[in-house]
Amino acid sequence: MPTTKKHLRRPARPGDWVEVHVLGGGPPRRGQVLEVLGRLGHEHYRVRWDEQHESLHFPGGGTIVDRRPRRGTRSSG
Repeated sequence: MPTTKKHLRRPARPGDWVEVHVLGGGPPRRGQVLEVLGRLGHEHYRVRWDEQHESLHFPGGGTIVDRRPRRGTRSSG
């Protein structure tokens, strides 16, 4: 059975960006994954949010993992 939300189940890696869609239609939150905690299938992340604070994030159905570099960031090398 094909799934249209496969990208939602892909675990993040440090350096990836997550986007969290807010209930009620507010603007999504974006943050960079600093650390992956937990075990496979039960991951949670230490994230530095665009608002310049860090917190633990337990991903749910409204979380999208973006492995592409964010526009405007510098690449090393």
